[in-house]
Amino acid sequence: MPEIAADLALALQIADAADAITMARFRATDLVIETKSDTTPVTEADKATELDIRARLAESRPDDGILGEEFSDTIGHHRRWIVDPIDGTKNYLRGVPVWCTLLALESDGELIVGVASAPALGRRWWAATGLGAWTSDVDGTIRRTSVSNVDSLAAASFSYSDEEYWDEIGAYQGLRDLIAGCWRTRAYGDFLSHVLVAEGAIDIAAEPALMPWDMAALIPIVTESGGQITSYQGGNALTEGNAVTTNGHLHDAVLRLLPSGPEPR
Repeated sequence: MPEIAADLALALQIADAADAITMARFRATDLVIETKSDTTPVTEADKATELDIRARLAESRPDDGILGEEFSDTIGHHRRWIVDPIDGTKNYLRGVPVWCTLLALESDGELIVGVASAPALGRRWWAATGLGAWTSDVDGTIRRTSVSNVDSLAAASFSYSDEEYWDEIGAYQGLRDLIAGCWRTRAYGDFLSHVLVAEGAIDIAAEPALMPWDMAALIPIVTESGGQITSYQGGNALTEGNAVTTNGHLHDAVLRLLPSGPEPR
């Protein structure tokens, strides 16, 4: 437990430094934006933040590997940090404050530390195995997070990012059924949907196409809050490329809707 606590403390310190870099360039009129080979955007802030995180980890945890969105993997001994310097780059470059830095630590295949820091919102969420999940509010108040007790889809609040990619994995009809069957639906998007499940503000979140760095930090936060996060098929979200997050009570009901085979658009 002391070792995990030290890793969490390091992750939080690194998140502080990342916040300083990202906020310094947020809404900058001269922000440098490039297009990657997969046609998604990347900003100078994405790159600078990941490089800073890598440098700090190389100094503090030289034997650990690093998997990041913007630069090549480094190999470690049984442990690796998984980094998304800015989750929500499209929001970031347009001046929308819904974005964050995601940082996770995986040890022997288990995600044991997760931090999601959203400085433009004045919010942060973090967790470590056995230490619970926590959040800081805009006023600096720190509170432990816990999922809701909603146990009916008809009473549930559901959030997703958008309708893209649902049909490619055969889940488009499931999306329509969730929207129709839930009490309330909103598209908060990206990390925010999942951490809102963790703190009990909503009950279900789902995204059909994710990379490991998009979700690694969210897994400890959700699970330590008492929630459940899996792939659409009920497997490992980190390796299967999509994620359903619920308060646990609703998980089986949601999975029964996803997927049911390719649906025409």
